[in-house]
Amino acid sequence: MHLWYSLVDLFLPFEWMQYAFMKNALLGVLLVTPIFGLLGTMIVNNKMAFFSDSLGHSALTGIAIGVILGIKNPIWSILFFSVLITIAILIVKEANTASTDTIIGVFSSTAVALGIVILSRNGGFNKYSGYLIGDLLSISPSDLLTLGIVFVLVISLWVVIFNKLLLSSMNQSLARSRGIGVRLYEYLFSIIMAVIVTISIQWVGILIISSLLIIPAASSRNIAKNMRQYHIYSVLIAVISGLSGLILSYFWGTATGATIVLVASGFFALTFVMKLRLGQG
Repeated sequence: MHLWYSLVDLFLPFEWMQYAFMKNALLGVLLVTPIFGLLGTMIVNNKMAFFSDSLGHSALTGIAIGVILGIKNPIWSILFFSVLITIAILIVKEANTASTDTIIGVFSSTAVALGIVILSRNGGFNKYSGYLIGDLLSISPSDLLTLGIVFVLVISLWVVIFNKLLLSSMNQSLARSRGIGVRLYEYLFSIIMAVIVTISIQWVGILIISSLLIIPAASSRNIAKNMRQYHIYSVLIAVISGLSGLILSYFWGTATGATIVLVASGFFALTFVMKLRLGQG
């Protein structure tokens, strides 16, 4: 961390960046937003926005499980439950007994209700309300180490599986004819998404975690002309929104995660107008 602090002092000699918590938060933004930008492209392509939202909501039950089991760090119980509910949704979806959004809605609603019931027992919910809005400024060096490991793993895995994952999402029949395990890649991507949501939720917040996954990719889709531009624009919008939101939240005294989402929403509005004008031209 000493090297990172020295680099920040050298290249960002501003008063607001002299604090250790701001330097930590800046590194956190630089690690997590590119991942959100990448995963968001596939989420928007596969129409999985509702699914990513349900993962965020399921965190409440994950926290509740951690409380019941006496786990000091609820991140592990959240991760366990997020992966569990991800697999459950995919299994039930394959049964074709109901539409995908209905299945996700049932699981999401049940998870939220169960989590609130357990955590609110004897008036104890206030202790966990911070997870609803998150606190990026509280990120610690050990958290950054975890994020760094996740960043390297996700980027490496993305490079390896992207082409097969894209083909599986666009044309399952063609993917199967080429020997690609469509079901395997669907499970793999969903579990990766569950891990990212779980790791980030304590700093971003349950209420807006899915927004940070969806809005940069949706903004990029408005103006991208090909798949390469789609990914590049999504990552750039996610990173710029993260940096801008972090700085604005410091001066405004607002929740960092929510401020980042508002900046990203501004990008969506801008790209939407650009799309309309290009369409008219």
